[in-house]
Amino acid sequence: MSQPRNGTAAGDVEEIHWPSLVAAVSSISAVGIAIGLGLPLLSIILEKRGIPSTLIGLNTAMAGVAAMAAAPITTKLAHKYGVAPTMIWAVVISAISALAFYYAQDFWMWFPLRFAFHGATTTLFILSEFWINAASPPSKRGFVLGIYATVLSLGFAGGPLLFSILGSDGILPFAVGAGAILLAAIPIYIARYESPVLEEKPELHFMRYVFLVPTATAAVFIFGAVEAGGLALFPIYAVRAAFTESQAALLLTVMGIGNVIFQIPVGLLSDRMKDKRPLLAAMAFMGLIGSLMLPVLAHSWILMAAVLLFWGGCVAGLYTVGLSHLGSRLTGSDLAAANAAFVFCYAVGTVAGPQVIGAAIDVAGNNGFAWAIAGFFGLYALLSAVRLLFLRKRA
Repeated sequence: MSQPRNGTAAGDVEEIHWPSLVAAVSSISAVGIAIGLGLPLLSIILEKRGIPSTLIGLNTAMAGVAAMAAAPITTKLAHKYGVAPTMIWAVVISAISALAFYYAQDFWMWFPLRFAFHGATTTLFILSEFWINAASPPSKRGFVLGIYATVLSLGFAGGPLLFSILGSDGILPFAVGAGAILLAAIPIYIARYESPVLEEKPELHFMRYVFLVPTATAAVFIFGAVEAGGLALFPIYAVRAAFTESQAALLLTVMGIGNVIFQIPVGLLSDRMKDKRPLLAAMAFMGLIGSLMLPVLAHSWILMAAVLLFWGGCVAGLYTVGLSHLGSRLTGSDLAAANAAFVFCYAVGTVAGPQVIGAAIDVAGNNGFAWAIAGFFGLYALLSAVRLLFLRKRA
């Protein structure tokens, strides 16, 4: 379908608008590569410097603090300056801060750098997902978000793979990460006239959107906790379990491949389900089982890789289905604001996850990593089961 050069409002498309979809997905996948490379890279460097796991988790949690600060203002910036210009500025800020980590030798300097990097990338995620929702019809939203999650997962899987090749020495891995982020500006600039327009302000206060779809926001909170804490601290867990740095990075790559394989089928499945809450609960239960299996499989790289392949798809499915559930309820500026609130809850999870998992490793030993993740999944599985039972009784 054609689109005016000054963009369109979200929620009025009848067919998938592929140029916008390609621009938004390709730009955020480049950022995914940089994040997938950067999180294990920074954790390994801090581990080599003798920084305790709790402090590594605290530094990683700055990503969530930055995201919580950026989420409420992103829609306002896009409303004032436009979606595409805001995204391009976010690309520049994140690329500069990514390279600056190499030159920051003092540990305290990594806190403002984490804030700048993840605040900018949060803006990119919010506006990319809004752009994708604007380019997809409601009947195919799960499919489109499955494509988005698949390509993004390829980026996240490619990041650890690059880390296994580049290692943690020298400026090269930092330069590669910054370069990948800068590449994201190219498709955004090319499709700048295709970006959606925010014509009106949201009807509700930002925090009201956090509680508007509680099943989705709780799911993305758990996803954020497990993804941020797991991705940042899994290399430490794997190295302490007698795997090499390269083997640990490849395990993260395998988990990313699981994301790639399952996201489109999960999206298609969600399109066929009027109520997506049972699917979210089922993925939480599978995540709980997979995390409890990690200590048992720590002696075998192959067995752990097999579990992580399926586990990774379940974890990422919480985000995809939760976002689809959100998009089925709202359109226009309300959808943009709700998506910012969705990312805000994800950010809260990224603050809690690294802190809880890092502290669990320090207190309970290496297996505390798996037990903490199981606790997060168990909490959501319990809450979702109780909620489904309660709603069924009311019906």
